[in-house]
Amino acid sequence: MDKAAIACLYTLLCLVRRGPGGVFALAMKHLLSLETMPREDMERVLREATHFKRDRTTHAKPLAGQTWAMIFSKSSTRTRVSFEVGIHELGGRPLFLNANDIQLGRGEPIKDTARVLGRMVHGTVIRTYGQRDVEEFARFSGIPTVNALTDEEHPCQILTDIFTYEELRGSIAGRVVTFVGDGACNVANSWLFAAARLGFELRLAAPRNYQPPADLVKRAGGRVVVTEDCRAAAAGADVLYTDVWVSMGKEAEQAQRLADLFGYQINADLVKLAKPDALVMHCLPAYRGKEIDEATFEAHAATIFTQAENRLHTQKAILNWLVS
Repeated sequence: MDKAAIACLYTLLCLVRRGPGGVFALAMKHLLSLETMPREDMERVLREATHFKRDRTTHAKPLAGQTWAMIFSKSSTRTRVSFEVGIHELGGRPLFLNANDIQLGRGEPIKDTARVLGRMVHGTVIRTYGQRDVEEFARFSGIPTVNALTDEEHPCQILTDIFTYEELRGSIAGRVVTFVGDGACNVANSWLFAAARLGFELRLAAPRNYQPPADLVKRAGGRVVVTEDCRAAAAGADVLYTDVWVSMGKEAEQAQRLADLFGYQINADLVKLAKPDALVMHCLPAYRGKEIDEATFEAHAATIFTQAENRLHTQKAILNWLVS
């Protein structure tokens, strides 16, 4: 066998996995982190989200005959509704499982839950605390797995945000995205990985104790500026973005966080420093008077709620990518 044939065989073996009963199938795809999602796959999802939004009820049904489990350990509005509706519109059946209502909530190891569900359903969407739990589920289940939020990342949200920007303003490549607030949260982490993949500049304006670890910034690569200066970060930005100061699981730190993050707010003064056509974005829920003031939120509500709607269309594109 010549070298070309050997190379071809090796590539083929890399693209298959051994499934139940020893049957080989195409290699499994997951969305666990934007750090490991190839740029071409991100670009495909962003392109196809446009199609799913334009032809919401007339597109193909790639999940026809499938049941997708949704395991949620954290409360949710946008994530739950958008995934349930999205799975349904793609022809599948969503099966919502609150983690406290199944054996997982009574201490069953995640890998055992994964091996059970992997024999019964066709894919899983997980919203939980630990990133390792999602990764372990994907490893043991043998079915496509989506990270619908962990304490470390929120990949579906950031893909949606980029889709929203490009829908309203064109390519995000070469643009400046400024995140104001808790720069060490899951949303900020996913922005870090997206910036390196898609070629835009990310500025994180946060108090020193709320900045991402230097090794994470280095690992992500790309053009990233981390600063305590909100005004410098906002100057000439194409996007001003914020998130809640007290994320789920951080309620015990509320008083300290409100004190530490006071002043890291998107308001009219900060908006004036950005480009005249800059988008103000928020992944919701929003707490007016804290990370964003009431007047600024309402002035940019059309963008923010388009962003919320776009979770549906982008996640349908993600699901389609996973099964194709």
